[in-house]
Formats: sequence, C-alpha cells, structure tokens
Amino acid sequence: MFETFRSSSKLLNTFIGHTGWIWIRVWDVDNNKQIQSFNGHLSGVYCVKFSSYHYHHHRQNVICSSSSDKTIRFWDFKHDKQLQIFNEHNDSVNGIEFSPFNGGRYLCSGSGDKTICLWDVETSKSLHVFNGHENV
Repeated sequence: MFETFRSSSKLLNTFIGHTGWIWIRVWDVDNNKQIQSFNGHLSGVYCVKFSSYHYHHHRQNVICSSSSDKTIRFWDFKHDKQLQIFNEHNDSVNGIEFSPFNGGRYLCSGSGDKTICLWDVETSKSLHVFNGHENV
C-alpha cells in the first residue's frame, strides 16, 4: 500500500507490504531513506492513512493504521509514539478513511465483522456502527 503526506515542504511516502507485515515504514523520497518505523500491530497491517487533525485540541500530523489484529492505531509522526488504539471491531479492520471535513476529526473503518464504524477521533468514541453488509 502507498500513501503520501506533505510536511515541511517534504514529500514523505510510506510503503507497507502484504499481509503479515506488522510495521509501518516512512520514507524520505528525496534521500531514498527510511526515516521512521512504527510497530505495534500484532498481525498484518491492511491500511495506512495520514492526517493532520486535532488531538486533544492540538493540531498534529498523525499516521493511522488498521490491521487484521482488529485494531486501529494512531501514531504521532513528530514524536515517534503511539497515541491511541480503537478496538471495537470483532474482525480484521480492512480499511480506514478520515473525513474530508472538520479537519479530519472523524474516521470511518470497515471490518471483516461486516460493520462500518464512524469514530470521533477527538473523543476516541464510536459514534455509530453501520450493520447490514453481507459481503466484505
């Protein structure tokens, strides 16, 4: 998977491998070097997104990742640490997407448990669970 992020006029790219890779790597494409690595998932990472959102009333650049370990994890890009974990899904979290409005405060996640969750990232709460999907 490939996701791009612009910070301090530098284009950073992260590449994660196929299922089974449990870390996220961030690359500086200008220098062709890995500059960061995040590890915390217990099984394969399926999706990675970058966002600049308000975390406890402070604007931060974060990396959000979802995994077959049923979790969504938020990583502080600047301070190289894990911020929070969402773990209300009952199966792998296959995809995530930040809202294009409200500064990316909301996140949707789709899971193998046949649900889509709408999260408020600021409060770390699930706002709604959409049920009824038959094929994931």
